[in-house]
Amino acid sequence: MSSNNKDLTDLKFQDELLFAGNPTFGSVTEDVSKVVETKPGQLWYVLFGISVSLTLMLFSMIGYLFWEGTGIWGLNNPVGWGWAIVNFVFWVGIGHAGTLISAVLFLLRQRWRTSINRFAEAMTIFAVICALLFPTIHVGRVWLLYWVLPLPNQMEMWPNFRSPLLWDTFAVGTYFTCSLLFWYVGLIPDLATLRDRAKDKWGKLLYGIFSLGWRGGNRQWQHYELAYLVLAGISTPLVLSVHSIVSTDFATSLVPGWHTTIFPPYFVAGAIFSGFAMVMTLALIARKVYNLEHIFTPKVLERMSWVMLLTGSMVGYAYSMEFFIAWYSGNEYERFAFINRAFGPYAWAYWIMITCNVISPQLFWFKKFRTSIPILFIISIVVNIGMWFERFVIVMTLSRDYLPSSWDYYSPTIYDIGIFIGSFGLLFTLFLLFLRFLPMVAMAEVKGVLPEADPHHGGSH
Repeated sequence: MSSNNKDLTDLKFQDELLFAGNPTFGSVTEDVSKVVETKPGQLWYVLFGISVSLTLMLFSMIGYLFWEGTGIWGLNNPVGWGWAIVNFVFWVGIGHAGTLISAVLFLLRQRWRTSINRFAEAMTIFAVICALLFPTIHVGRVWLLYWVLPLPNQMEMWPNFRSPLLWDTFAVGTYFTCSLLFWYVGLIPDLATLRDRAKDKWGKLLYGIFSLGWRGGNRQWQHYELAYLVLAGISTPLVLSVHSIVSTDFATSLVPGWHTTIFPPYFVAGAIFSGFAMVMTLALIARKVYNLEHIFTPKVLERMSWVMLLTGSMVGYAYSMEFFIAWYSGNEYERFAFINRAFGPYAWAYWIMITCNVISPQLFWFKKFRTSIPILFIISIVVNIGMWFERFVIVMTLSRDYLPSSWDYYSPTIYDIGIFIGSFGLLFTLFLLFLRFLPMVAMAEVKGVLPEADPHHGGSH
């Protein structure tokens, strides 16, 4: 291959992968592995101490909840669903970006995903753990939770198989299992790298066990790539199915504004929107702390902002269609429900939702904002605030049902707020442990799309 063709090939790869500084196999291994191999700095310990404290607060409040019952929350009649369900839908949505980045973009051969997919997969698993916490404590009689599990039915359990709680168990449980397998299979080559580099006995032993004897042979790579492809194919429908099933928790009721067919696509778009925003927030912090700006480049972040702009526009379209269908239906209860959302007692929450979810992503039409790290960081946080308020506004539709005599205003208690804040502590605790002991970037996948991986790179045929 001539030097001109070689240069063109290198430029082509660099343009597709958007990596800075011409990284090589060795530099990628060194940059990512040193995060795990070196002792964490003082900042890591401070953040870990704060997150562990919040996690302890979370479990202390849950223990008190089990002792006293759900009466310590702000639930009332008619608002039988409170922050627990709001938080459940919020965390399930956060968990969607990992599967989208890992599975869907992998099948679409989007090379820019390689620097952030491991990051997003880990966040998915931890967010789903936080999500599963809330239906568990919301059922009240936690000691009967085994009724929703797929146990042999000869003892006539599953008293109401039509309950959406069972659907959530199957949907979220399947999603968590596939996401965990997908994450672990992708980790195997990198775990073997850490095993070979480990200097202490325990590191060699543990990384050796979990790398499953990986040696990087041709047959192993064939099986690995096939397994990864199959898991990606299985995981892709879950992006659509899981949050669609979560949305039917609402849509099966007769509450005005809930029984609508727009809920599944509306919820899925919102889930991807909020999930990408959370990945953006964590990635921007990690790239700065661990000096990985040459892997998490502004061009990769710009691609993420495109996805956020697309899904944010879809969410805004869904908001407008909800109002249109409520008007077009001629149903006075539907019309009232949506007018009440915009101008009723929770109007403040509705307009926060519109500002954060519809208006703020429109800044991404401009390249100046798409490539500005501070703007990306601020908007990513603003979007997640708005997506939480979206779920809050939906659930608070319960406060004004068909009977004006039963209308009431929902106000959270300190236990609602504490458990929600504590769930962030659980997420960050798990995430910081992930950064400490596992590679935050998929080294094998990044190497696979570097110019050096081209068989004609640096030489002739």
